[in-house]
Amino acid sequence: MPEPQRPFRVGMIGVGVISAQYFASLEKLPKLKLTAVADLDQARAATVAAEHGVDARTVDELLASDDVDAVINLTIPAAHVEIGLRALAAGKHVFAEKPLGLSTAEARPLLDAQTGGLRVGSAPDTVLGTGIQTARKLVDDGVIGQPVGASVHWSSPGHESWHPAPGFYYQPGGGPLFDMGPYYLTSLVTLLGPVVKVSGLASRSGRERVVGKGPLAGTVLPVDVDTHVTALLEHEGGAISTVTVSFEVWASRAPLFELYGTEGTLAVPDPNRFSDPVEVFAAGSEAWRTVPESAGYRDAGRGYGLADMAAAIAAGTPHRASAELAFHVLEIMEAVLSASASRSTVTLASTAPRPAPVPLADTP
Repeated sequence: MPEPQRPFRVGMIGVGVISAQYFASLEKLPKLKLTAVADLDQARAATVAAEHGVDARTVDELLASDDVDAVINLTIPAAHVEIGLRALAAGKHVFAEKPLGLSTAEARPLLDAQTGGLRVGSAPDTVLGTGIQTARKLVDDGVIGQPVGASVHWSSPGHESWHPAPGFYYQPGGGPLFDMGPYYLTSLVTLLGPVVKVSGLASRSGRERVVGKGPLAGTVLPVDVDTHVTALLEHEGGAISTVTVSFEVWASRAPLFELYGTEGTLAVPDPNRFSDPVEVFAAGSEAWRTVPESAGYRDAGRGYGLADMAAAIAAGTPHRASAELAFHVLEIMEAVLSASASRSTVTLASTAPRPAPVPLADTP
């Protein structure tokens, strides 16, 4: 009998707020094994390492480690490319939080550095859960007919009310577009295919942003990004999506995410989550119907994209949460801001095929 595949040995760089969700997933994923963590705050890294029974190392030590096959990069957006390139140069696969980089020019080297069998993956991997995957299966099965368009409206007053160190959300690589946009844009490409043209408008108010909780409470944050963005996207297949993301809205009754077809409408679940239910309103019906989950990884969490990548490497197939998809999403966001500045329509240079659908399964 062939020997079972050895789990991917994983090193995590950055153990801030989001890392807790990755730790929870790693416990459920037999293809991944956490071996070490690193953080600029070495005391925090030591505390987290002790909690999870792994080694705490410096970033340099982790990248040089023989017991690390892949790096989960949870650093701030401004460090995503630097750490990713260093990990690839050290012979490690990389899975990073979104966005892939601050710009396409900065992120392009990550794509080019995928040599010698090394791969780069990127969040959001929420699209691999049963929520978006069930919605996709309904689209692919023709339940709502020909897709015509989609509408997204995500908004909040801003993350400073709950996050203990929210300053990076108001710097390049943050804002509602780069922070929340990847969830919706990745889902739209998954559901409707790549985007070919973009227009949009972006603005920011003069509202003062003040940290509400934690040791930095009361700190006034500089705002160097747009905080209210509306985009119009033309997909390759002809569907049109409208996307609004904002840190300026105190309350809204706008639907979060809907997809429209010639034979019905899908209420698409929150793509910042993995497993919420999908609802469909079919032509001629009188009410919305909740659809049983029929595709995607059940009860998934952050980090499933890396497990999917590990399985794809073993099988010699493309992984779904790919750098190419994340790069396309990054160019969409970049183009929205460019279109706003020039008051024009921008044609995209990149594309990304819809990733393979995920059959209903417990783990990759």
